[in-house]
Amino acid sequence: MKEYRELRKKYSFLEMCKNPEVAAEVTLFPVDQLKVDAAIIFADILLPLEPMGIELEFAAHEGPIFRNPVREMKQIERLRIIGPEEDLPFLMEAIRVVRRELNEKIPLIGFSGAPFTLASYVIEAGIQKIIR
Repeated sequence: MKEYRELRKKYSFLEMCKNPEVAAEVTLFPVDQLKVDAAIIFADILLPLEPMGIELEFAAHEGPIFRNPVREMKQIERLRIIGPEEDLPFLMEAIRVVRRELNEKIPLIGFSGAPFTLASYVIEAGIQKIIR
C-alpha cells in the first residue's frame, strides 16, 4: 500500500512496531481502504524476545538478526520472563488504540511467536550466518 511505503521511508520496521500510533495507523490502512473482515495488529512475532534479553534487529530487505544467539544453557538461564504491559507497552497501547477505532465493528487479530518458533529463531540467529 502506498501509505505503508510512505511510512517506511520515515521509520524502520522495528520503529513502526514500537510506535503505537504508527502501528495503529498501519493496522487500520486495510480496514479503511479494503473493507476487510478483520484487522491484524501491526507487530512482529519476535517482539517478545527483546525484553527477554535477546538483541534483535532487522537487516534491510533481509530479516531478523540476533547479535546474541542462544547456544548454551547459561544463556537460557539469563533469559527474562516478561509481562506484556511492563515489557511491551507500545504493543499494548497500539492494541488499545485500534480497538477504540474499530469500535467493535470488526475483530482485531494478533499473532505472537510460540516458544518453539522463538527458540528456533534465536538458536539459528536469523540471517547472521549469511552476513558473517
